[in-house]
Amino acid sequence: MDSLCSPSRIVLVTFFLLCFFAGALSATRPGFVYTRHRGRCTPQYWSSQREAWPRMVPERSTVEKIFGVMVAKERWRSDLTLVESTARNDEEGNAYGALLKQGIAALVNSYARRSFSYAPWEVKTMLIQAMVSEPAARRQAEKFAVANVACD
Repeated sequence: MDSLCSPSRIVLVTFFLLCFFAGALSATRPGFVYTRHRGRCTPQYWSSQREAWPRMVPERSTVEKIFGVMVAKERWRSDLTLVESTARNDEEGNAYGALLKQGIAALVNSYARRSFSYAPWEVKTMLIQAMVSEPAARRQAEKFAVANVACD
């Protein structure tokens, strides 16, 4: 039998070709069943630390330093860092938690993405203004979330 067309060689070549094409396809869809696509502008993306944060908003900086003492004291710990804020999971039923999470992602996006909807000063101003009431915080969190998802 010819050694170039032996069944074991054909199986081996077929296996390598399948592996190659499977690797190319996995770049377009997640490989794990429960993995969800996370955009490059969402709070989940920034909390994963897959990309370096802009120098203007270091990930280890605190909410108090970025938004001011009065804003931080009203609702959050004074030592809460930005990366911890984007990783929070308490936004369900907590308008201020959602505002903080989406607002920080919006602030990072405003520095990191040129095409982002808001300038950094706008994000800070809108977050501080939304602190007046729970409905205002919820509305602003939704606006930030829409901008963060659309940014990609």
